[in-house]
Amino acid sequence: MVGLDVSSSSVKLVELGRDKSGALVLEHCAIELLERGWVTDGNIEKFEEVAEAIRRVVKKSGTRCRNVALALPPSAVITKKIILPGGLSEAELELQVESEANQYIPFSLDEVSLDFYVIGPSPKTEGDVEVLIAASRREKVQDRQGLAEAAGLKAVVVDVDTYAARLAAGRLIENLPDQGVDTLVALFEIGAFTTSLQVLRNEEVLYERDQAFGGAQLTQLIVRQYGFSAEEAEIKKRSGDLPDDYEVSVLRPFVENMAQEASRALQFFFTTTPHSKVGQIFLAGGAAALPGLSDAVARLAAAPCTVVNPFEGMEIGPAVRAKRLLNEASSYLTACGLAMRRFTQ
Repeated sequence: MVGLDVSSSSVKLVELGRDKSGALVLEHCAIELLERGWVTDGNIEKFEEVAEAIRRVVKKSGTRCRNVALALPPSAVITKKIILPGGLSEAELELQVESEANQYIPFSLDEVSLDFYVIGPSPKTEGDVEVLIAASRREKVQDRQGLAEAAGLKAVVVDVDTYAARLAAGRLIENLPDQGVDTLVALFEIGAFTTSLQVLRNEEVLYERDQAFGGAQLTQLIVRQYGFSAEEAEIKKRSGDLPDDYEVSVLRPFVENMAQEASRALQFFFTTTPHSKVGQIFLAGGAAALPGLSDAVARLAAAPCTVVNPFEGMEIGPAVRAKRLLNEASSYLTACGLAMRRFTQ
């Protein structure tokens, strides 16, 4: 099974395997850019164009796998943790979940796709279990399934993109001192138009927030400064083929502004929770690797900041161009988490 992350600006594919020792191997990966407006707020606006982009990214990656894991944005999914009696069979759990779900889902159960996961023993009541339920309007799930089918693929998992990102980030948190135990980790995912913040501690989400800023704003600044078309500006931004004054006139002011936005997002967290600092900041997404951004965020937030590489510690397979991957790795966090579902279902 491959992970396929369909965002507002691109489609990213990751295929993972394991070697004889059980270590993860990156076997295939690829990115295909999407035009603005094809996907908006997680909604597929240009179905045929996105399906064609998926076909291209599959071909570009070289994978032969046809089973895929896709994700929905959190705005399309209702999640709730509930407590149920321990010792129930799978069928009994399912009945209980459906009964409980009616209280939390503002739609008829006939209109939703519903799933659940037993987290473990209840932290509050002995003998009970904590269960996570997730529900989405059926047409949202069918949109993703239809996209996969139109591209000659089969959707076998539909996840939530923030959950997939956390799964991939979990490997990196384990590499922190003391394996990241009790460390507050701020995970920023910088998308084209939206940046999401999740503050994590010991696999628990303490805080989530989305802010309306992202890498597409840099493209717009390049368009205004130099008169390129939006498409030209995006290509030149990625290749680095820009005028000599670009770094001073455009890039540095944008990086400083983005770092201030990240710092502001953390301040919201501090003012709404008992916490006053984080132990580690991770930056993910296409704009995360902009020169100077991690240093600027670290300075303003007074915390160590790292651009994530979700493939850190993995063997890189022969089909992957390692040099190109270095520049793009931070874009693949969610796709990597989706690919990891192959081993965690």
